[in-house]
Amino acid sequence: MSTNDRHPERRPPDPEVLDEEAPRLELTRRHVLLFLLFVVATVAFLYYVLPQIAGLNDTWARIEQGAPLWLLVALLCTLGMFVGYIVLFHAVFVRPDSPIDLRASYQITMAGLAATRLFGAGGAGGIALTAWALRRSGMPRRTVADETLAFLILQYGIYTSSLVILGIGLRTGVLPGSAPFGVTVIPAVFGAIAMALALMLTWVPTDLQRRLDHVVERGGRIARLAQRLANAPAAFSAGMRTALRHVREGSSALVGAIAFWFFNIATLWASFHAFGHAPSIWVIAMGFWVGMLGNLLPLPGGIGGVDGGMIGAFTAFGVDFGLATVAVLAYRAFSFWLPTIPGAIAYFQLRKTVQRWGGGRRALTAASAGV
Repeated sequence: MSTNDRHPERRPPDPEVLDEEAPRLELTRRHVLLFLLFVVATVAFLYYVLPQIAGLNDTWARIEQGAPLWLLVALLCTLGMFVGYIVLFHAVFVRPDSPIDLRASYQITMAGLAATRLFGAGGAGGIALTAWALRRSGMPRRTVADETLAFLILQYGIYTSSLVILGIGLRTGVLPGSAPFGVTVIPAVFGAIAMALALMLTWVPTDLQRRLDHVVERGGRIARLAQRLANAPAAFSAGMRTALRHVREGSSALVGAIAFWFFNIATLWASFHAFGHAPSIWVIAMGFWVGMLGNLLPLPGGIGGVDGGMIGAFTAFGVDFGLATVAVLAYRAFSFWLPTIPGAIAYFQLRKTVQRWGGGRRALTAASAGV
């Protein structure tokens, strides 16, 4: 793809984009009530019932006695995590002629995170909100789809490769730390399979649907179905190629993705130090990656799944259960609950920003039409 293809000349906006409504995320009164009940029940169990069941009364008291300096380090690492996320977003989606500046990038990413908190299905709410904002900025629908896939591939490519590297490194003794089979080898195999499938899909032509046109003309319902099914691998192939281009060019997108995960793990590391003796940094990183598999569960923001997954992983590594529980819940308080309020504020700021874009782009449309 040439530079001109990536940064096209400024064109009059698509009129449909100007009036495109924010995504309908089914934010009904019943939905909000059920979500709040789920969150309250989950938080009550994790933060109050679980310590009682496990006999952690004495250990749980440590959460009020965490080392202030280490808690400050955890807070600073949390800020670094979101800076990395914004850098990743800005590098992938923003073009020279885009109205999206760093302020708007902050609003989109934080509002998307808030939507992810409210809606399950693997963060679909956040993705829908981000896509809407990008469309309203003037980005073509196909470009939004391709770049969104590239964004996710860059982010989770680091995740799957880390599963493989850390899992093998711990199991073979290259990296220091305990290495139970179930939380090293099995996750490493999962990561290797995911990476292999992703790389194989890069061989799929990005215009596969168009190439099947002649088959559809001669075929029937099955041929049309095959053409529709070809959309997913073709789109993934385009996103994968874009992500690999960012890597080859040394784009700041890769720096942002690495910073996002690095500061995530650093926040968890600081949380361990705040409440006791931290295990090996490699064990902390692997426990983090294994626990993040809880995001695959259809739960809002992975609430409960990620927390329980991390605590279980660290217990399998031989970490004291009480320390693991307190450290993980402190980490989630920093990385998950703390950004929710600024994320909600960013959502309302984003709506105003999008309205401002609409006014400017309507003026551009009128000027291009000679009105």
